[in-house]
Amino acid sequence: MASPPNPAAGPTPQQIAAMQQQVALEAQKRGITPQEFQAQQRKALEEEARKAGLPLNEYINRIKQQAWENHQKQQQQMSQQQQQQANGQVAQGQPQVQGGQGQQVPIQPGAPDPKALAVAKWLRGQDLKTRTCILNGQRKDMFKIKRALRTLLSPAYASAQKKNPLLPSPPTTQQAAAELFKLLPLSLLALRVSKIDPHAGHDHAKPQKRVKGLWTVKIEQQQDISEDLHYVWLYEGPQWRMKLYAAGALAAIMTVVMFPLWPIKLRLGVWYLSMAFLGLIGLFFVMAIFRLILFCVTVVSMPRGLWLYPNLFEDVGFFDSFRPVWAWQEEKGKKGKKAKKPDSKVGKKGKKGKGEDGTGGNAPGMGELVTSEKVKSGHAAPQVEEVADD
Repeated sequence: MASPPNPAAGPTPQQIAAMQQQVALEAQKRGITPQEFQAQQRKALEEEARKAGLPLNEYINRIKQQAWENHQKQQQQMSQQQQQQANGQVAQGQPQVQGGQGQQVPIQPGAPDPKALAVAKWLRGQDLKTRTCILNGQRKDMFKIKRALRTLLSPAYASAQKKNPLLPSPPTTQQAAAELFKLLPLSLLALRVSKIDPHAGHDHAKPQKRVKGLWTVKIEQQQDISEDLHYVWLYEGPQWRMKLYAAGALAAIMTVVMFPLWPIKLRLGVWYLSMAFLGLIGLFFVMAIFRLILFCVTVVSMPRGLWLYPNLFEDVGFFDSFRPVWAWQEEKGKKGKKAKKPDSKVGKKGKKGKGEDGTGGNAPGMGELVTSEKVKSGHAAPQVEEVADD
C-alpha cells in the first residue's frame, strides 16, 4: 500500500495547472472572478476549522489525508472487480473436466500430455463409428463416448499397450476407462459437444434443404463423462497426406516457373501439346456453330430440324455425348411418348401372303415400315422409309 502524501511536499506543476483550470470553471459558473471564488473558499474552510476546533493548516492536512485514503479504497475496489471479472471470463471461456473427487478442473491450453497423445493416436485408428459434424464452420469427426470406453476395455488395447510403453495401463472397470479417457479433454485432443440450431435467433426462415444427419455442434463447458454424450476430435492425427499434397503442389509450381530452364526438346513437346489442345477447343466451337447453322437451315426447309450430335450438351458421359451422330428434332406433341411396337399380325400376314412378284408381301397400298432408334436426349431418331418396288 502506498504511503500517504507528505503535507510539506508541494503539488506538481501539472496539478497546479489542473487546479487553476478547475477554479476558473467554478468561478465562471457562479459569475465571479477566480480571486473572489478563492476568497469565498478560504472563508468557508476557516469557518469549518473553527467549528472543528482546529487550526486552519491542520484542518487542511486532515482533509488531504481523508481524500488520499478514499482514493486508495477506490483503487483497491476497482482492482478486485477487475480480478473477479478476469476469473469469471477464464471460467466461462475454458472447458472444465470433472476431477477424481467430483471437482471441476479447468483445462489449461498447452502442449498435450505424451500419454494422452498416445491414447488419441490409438483411438484414432479404431472404428468408433464417427460421423461428420460442423464445429465453428469446420467439419469434424464426432463419436459417442460409449464406443471409446468399450474400445479401451477391449483386449486390443491391452495388446497395444504391451507394444507401446507410452500407453497407460489397461483399465479393468468402466470407471477406470472413464478416468483414462479424461486424458483427452485435459490435453484438448477431444472435447464434449452438443447439438445446436445454426439458425436460432436469425430473422430468416430455416432452409428447406439440409443434409440429413449433419449436426451443427458447440463445445460444452462441463466435460462430463457419460455413455450417451458425444465428443468431437480436435486431434487430426499425422498430417503426412496434407504435407505430401503441399509438397507436390510446390513442386508443380516450381516446375512451371522454371520453364525457361527446361531442355529444348521438352519445351518443344509442351508447345506442340498446347497447340493441339487449342486446336481441339477451336474444333469444338466450330462444330457447335456448324450444328446450330445446320439445324436452322433444316428447320426452315424440312418439317423438322436436324441435329448433329444431339447429346453434345446433355448431362451424359463423354462418349455418350457423341452418340448418335445425328437425329431429328422431336415434335412437342409426341414428347415423352413411347414408340409403338410393330404389329405382329402384320408381320405374319406378310410371311403368309408373299406376292408373285417376290416383294415379300410389301405390296403397294400396304402400310409403310418405319424403324426408330431411342435417343437419350429426347430427339427423334432418323426414320427410314421402305417403298415397295414397282
